[in-house]
Amino acid sequence: ILLLNRVCMQLKAICIRRFASLMIRKIDSESFKTIITPTLRRIETEFVNDGHEIRLCGGAVRDLLQEKVPKDIDFATTALPEEMLEMFKKKSWRIINANGLSHGTVTLRLDDENFEITTLRIDVVTDGRRAAVEYTKDWKLDAERRDLTFNSLFLGLDGTLYDYFDGYSDLINQRVRFVGDANTRIQEDYLRILRYFRFFGRICTDNDNHDKPTLECIRANASGLERISGERIWSELRLIILGNISPHLFDTMHQLGLLPYFGLPNRNPECLHDVYNRCIHLKPMAVTVLSALFETEDEVAAFEKRVKFSRNERLVALFIVEKKAGELASKKTYQDILVDSKDAKNHPVFEFLKFMGNEELLNELIAWQIPKFPVSGYDLKAFNIPPGRQVGRIMNQLRESWKQSNYLLSKEELLGKVSALVETS
Repeated sequence: ILLLNRVCMQLKAICIRRFASLMIRKIDSESFKTIITPTLRRIETEFVNDGHEIRLCGGAVRDLLQEKVPKDIDFATTALPEEMLEMFKKKSWRIINANGLSHGTVTLRLDDENFEITTLRIDVVTDGRRAAVEYTKDWKLDAERRDLTFNSLFLGLDGTLYDYFDGYSDLINQRVRFVGDANTRIQEDYLRILRYFRFFGRICTDNDNHDKPTLECIRANASGLERISGERIWSELRLIILGNISPHLFDTMHQLGLLPYFGLPNRNPECLHDVYNRCIHLKPMAVTVLSALFETEDEVAAFEKRVKFSRNERLVALFIVEKKAGELASKKTYQDILVDSKDAKNHPVFEFLKFMGNEELLNELIAWQIPKFPVSGYDLKAFNIPPGRQVGRIMNQLRESWKQSNYLLSKEELLGKVSALVETS
């Protein structure tokens, strides 16, 4: 079976190569010049001196072609992982995060920067979630295994851009295309459906720029998303939600029947537009914007079951679902909520105000120094109150009096009320 799969993958690669012709350009932008540091030159020199090729790949290339300075620098190389390890050992260069070695990635720590360097590889077996790989020294073969055309670009440190699938043209013209056959690329890893939409939101400004046959391939393969873990789904969805034109992307995903595979309600996401437009500049959590789609606690629970998001994300979604249908409360109401909270700085009220687009009240609460309730249970020992429920009732009554005073009552003033409360409790 392994041999048969390998032959099939090789045949697919031959079909792709038939349509692939290498295009070479020279890049000499200011952003490119910015990243060519002495550190990168040191890395290049070591690889070249050891007989290996090394080029920039992935997001760094994409960013540079869009005149952006990349945050992370990743490399692809003809060197095998063990060859890199030996090379770095000789130079006493530090290697971190050994987890990537199993799929050919060595993470180098040099001059206070991390660089992921991955051996060229081909997929020999895929199951819709992950791939078994073999290493290669053929740059075209590595480009063929990548998902989207502009993610298959390589850039030499001399500014030479290696483009096998016209990814440069697609990037400049805001087209999102799979490498080779879209159906094949998606079935190799169904998460690529979400990656398609994430990158569409990243490089496109017009939601009508979709390739219709590609969308039909996505529709036909939608059920494959059932095989993808919730954590991977949520990791991509977060980026889509907070990216460009995300409400329009959700409209398209809804039309293609994708939302139920994410654990989301299968309803028109039109409500997402207003929420996104009024709050995205406030830098909300992804779940804050997404909560526009939830109408009940059960819908939040269904999504949590599918994607396994964090406790804090669940609390935010539940708080928004509970509060969004009513009127916006007074500033004092939210202040009372915060003073009663054990973790006020992370309370969902801040995300709710972002959801509602109330920037003024949000900023006031962020700037507000949350007062501390001045009385503790220890202070009540002087009144010989037996431990138990009576202490709790009196503490709650004192706290309410303190809140009603706009948090102005002092410890002495509050304790002055205790004797009367004891007599009436």
